[in-house]
Amino acid sequence: MTVKFCSFASGSSGNCYLVKDEETAILIDAGISGKRIFEGLEQTDTPRDMVRAILVTHEHSDHVQSLPILSRKIPGLNVYANGATWDSIERPVAEEQQRVFVTGEDFYIGDFIVRPFPISHDAAEPVGFSLFHGETQISFCTDSGYISEDVFEEISRADLLLLEANHEKEMLLYGRYPYPLKQRILGDEGHLSNISCGECLCRMVAEHPKDRFVLLGHLSHENNTPDVAMQAIRNTLEEQQIFIGGQLQVDVVLRDRMSAVYEIG
Repeated sequence: MTVKFCSFASGSSGNCYLVKDEETAILIDAGISGKRIFEGLEQTDTPRDMVRAILVTHEHSDHVQSLPILSRKIPGLNVYANGATWDSIERPVAEEQQRVFVTGEDFYIGDFIVRPFPISHDAAEPVGFSLFHGETQISFCTDSGYISEDVFEEISRADLLLLEANHEKEMLLYGRYPYPLKQRILGDEGHLSNISCGECLCRMVAEHPKDRFVLLGHLSHENNTPDVAMQAIRNTLEEQQIFIGGQLQVDVVLRDRMSAVYEIG
């Protein structure tokens, strides 16, 4: 059965993604306005009552902004986060809609198996997600200062991977951010650079060659552009004689507009 993916927004100003099959729709994060999310559902032909769940990666506002309004306006919606994240969300949803998962333990939503896995970021207990549907795997890994061996093993076989390409290091270093913020972004609990993202892709292709989509996400508005990110990734890959096209398809998902709808499976 085909699984569909669409990014409603991806970036340091807000994040929200849709994954669905014929019966069940799941949102990953809700860090943009409710209006934009409802417009995204309409444009992807996703009825509100088809949205069964929101999966929360961590408590920062660019990932949870619209949880309250969505939980009020989507009937039967459940919102999933680990305990530490729930404790850190300032505007939680109604208690009866809260679902608590244990990081590292699989759970089901409809025909999807959801696996939350730990990542490295300056939040209470941040996670990425892998969603499995039959033989199809979709993985999300943003807001992570580096890719650990465990994270690499988790994401490296995904059929569609949303991977952070947050900043171009030189743009960040010589940009207008204050020094402490630059150090936070560059640290092990910060964000992945374009080069780190590209190096991860090189290793994935070398160790687990397969047909896959890779979507570069969570780009910084100040310290990156779609063109810079794509060129940096392309350069890093081509240094290892890996070329975009054929088995490896790479796109950028943007902060201010919806992506295409990708079909996997």
